Amino acid sequence: MAVHLLDTQYNADSYQKYRFSPSENLQSVIFSYLEEKKVNPIRLAVDVGCGSGQSTRVLAAHFEKVVGTDISEAQIEAAKQAASFPNVSYHVCPAEELPFEDGSVDFITAFTAAHWFDMPRFMKEVDRVLRPHGCVALSTYTTDFSMHYKDCSERLTEIFTETRDLLLEYADEKVKLVFAEYKEVFESVPFQDKRRVTQILDKIPMSVSGVIGLFQSFSMYQAFLRSDPEVAKSLLQKTEQRFLDTMGVCSNETQVEIGIRSVSVLGCKGP
Repeated sequence: MAVHLLDTQYNADSYQKYRFSPSENLQSVIFSYLEEKKVNPIRLAVDVGCGSGQSTRVLAAHFEKVVGTDISEAQIEAAKQAASFPNVSYHVCPAEELPFEDGSVDFITAFTAAHWFDMPRFMKEVDRVLRPHGCVALSTYTTDFSMHYKDCSERLTEIFTETRDLLLEYADEKVKLVFAEYKEVFESVPFQDKRRVTQILDKIPMSVSGVIGLFQSFSMYQAFLRSDPEVAKSLLQKTEQRFLDTMGVCSNETQVEIGIRSVSVLGCKGP
């Protein structure tokens, strides 16, 4: 069964505030794949492990109906509270027990979520609910972030990396699938027609406080926070101050850019 993570209102709100939607270049890779595979009609898309709904809402313009699912009631409630579209709805359920009929879904996605699933069971569900020629896209951003601001980008990236490396000590075993850039996820896709795209590069505008919020939303930070709350909070306070000192600014609302690299596993079910 999928892992219960971030299943509190605080964590759901943190996701809603600080996690970004799938990047433009990642979206381009996915929708170009759908166009190539001629997924038509494009009636129903299901976003599994949707969290607070950022990725689900991206699909609204491309499908007649979009359903976001997540095992966390708090995450689904946060998704419902956000501004959305009339063709988007949400449902609480495990990734391995999707509430859809056999062969009824055109497209299944999961953004920064598939590594938490019971992959063999999830892939059986993918195969079951996808219609013939339906597609799946399982994507994540990798851990090699960069940070960009004027002439101090290199130093900011070093600080970001140092904090990330400290948090990695608290990473769940399943996060290793991200470290391996979804190779095992790719291998588990039960379709012959599949590919893995690893060099999807983007820059996301974000404030310094947003970068700290992004750290707070990481599962490994939440594990650290449960283990040693004061030390965890102090780490991010010190990291934020190091960013500001390096940039030579006082306001944590100063805008920077976060460089991200995404990986996407794409597959198309045969007839």
